[in-house]
Amino acid sequence: MRCWDWLLSGRHQHWDEPLLPEGCQRGGSRWAGCVSPGDSLPREWDILETEEHYKSRWRSIRILYLTMFLSSVGFSIVMLSIWPYLQKIDQTADTRFLGWVIASYSLGQMVASPIFGLWSNYRPRKEPLIVSIFISVAANCLYAYVHIPASHNKYYMLVARGLLGIGAGNVAVVRSYTAGATSLQERTSSMANISMCQALGFILGPASRDEMQVPQGNIDQVAVVAINVLFFVALFIFAVFETIIAPLTMDMYAWTQEQAVLYNGIILAALGVEAIVIFVGVKLLSKKIGERAILLGGLIIIWVGFFILLPWGNQFPRIQWEDLHNNSIPNTTFGEIIIGLWKFPMEDGNERPTGCSIEQAWCLYTPVIHLAQFLTSVVLIGVGYPVCNLMSYTLYSKVLGPKPQGVYMGWLTASGSGARILGPVFISQVYAHWGPRWAFSLVCGIVVLTITLLGVVYRRLIALSVRYGRIQE
Repeated sequence: MRCWDWLLSGRHQHWDEPLLPEGCQRGGSRWAGCVSPGDSLPREWDILETEEHYKSRWRSIRILYLTMFLSSVGFSIVMLSIWPYLQKIDQTADTRFLGWVIASYSLGQMVASPIFGLWSNYRPRKEPLIVSIFISVAANCLYAYVHIPASHNKYYMLVARGLLGIGAGNVAVVRSYTAGATSLQERTSSMANISMCQALGFILGPASRDEMQVPQGNIDQVAVVAINVLFFVALFIFAVFETIIAPLTMDMYAWTQEQAVLYNGIILAALGVEAIVIFVGVKLLSKKIGERAILLGGLIIIWVGFFILLPWGNQFPRIQWEDLHNNSIPNTTFGEIIIGLWKFPMEDGNERPTGCSIEQAWCLYTPVIHLAQFLTSVVLIGVGYPVCNLMSYTLYSKVLGPKPQGVYMGWLTASGSGARILGPVFISQVYAHWGPRWAFSLVCGIVVLTITLLGVVYRRLIALSVRYGRIQE
């Protein structure tokens, strides 16, 4: 019997003092497949690995880094232009329909992610990846030409975004492969690198691993469900933010469509740079305080960010009405001076009126969100979201242990997609009817409930091998 076959068979008295089969000799500084009395349990990073296998698995992981980067580039280019593009191709579209357009992407991703994850568990992972890429290419072509039909253009956009979401379902395959092809010690860094590639994409607008694994116990399903909920909330919050940023800035600061695309593009690009710094810092910080504490800190920062975004004071936004002017608003505030410096010269006399639409009754009594207030909130949300996103994925992969994670990662991605479906619909409806004060207050309440949930399951969010005493935390 081979030494590893004997070790994995479980036919020994105790991990600390196993009875060796005949012919097993004690290895050197690295675990070589045999143990001797007094040796501790082999750690997964001590398992012998050839240089060729090491290079092969990391080559595959780096290709997936590139895949995530390119996918993120395409997403970021399209995301900021959706609202102005929708208004241009179909005048009947309003902010409520915008919510459905953005949600259709996540609906497609939610449906496709478990399917691609299950597919990758039984077939080579390159198959679902290639199919998803072809779907994405076709969807982008449709999106580029939705302005050509004579009518119903907004519905063509809805379909195009849904197909794009189906193509984006490959995130489950990417995360699953990375989780299965890395050790616990490599996991946080690898997941951070994936998120970093996604962040870089925002700035610039497959066979299974045959690694020996020590048998483990059952997965903690409570921890699995809890992390799915935590991840759902993290994606829900960011979906709310990215959906409302264009309508909010156009209402509060009277930005034109072109200004909204440009300035919000600059803001999101800056958030991408910020996210890269955060990912690098998290990789170092997690070794000192652990992933759970970092996740808690990220949620608290998000709550502070949305609390700051609540409208206060007695100054009100400009009303979007050609013949109506709000004379109660001083013309020399700091925020208006800064916005004035950003103004584009009016080149088109037929340009749509700017400001907060008179059709939204809350515009008449809801205070303006000052520019400095908005930017501070953006910075805080830009810190909290990548932290929560990365830590959720990392903790999830550790809780699942060495078992195939394709389906589980598919469900995690699906929960995130569900959040990106509900988030845009929620914020577009609440914002249109009751305004930013109610919308952001409800988000703050959701974050408080999420922090409470994390406190309840905090001790359960540990690696499977740690739970069963295989490896020390």
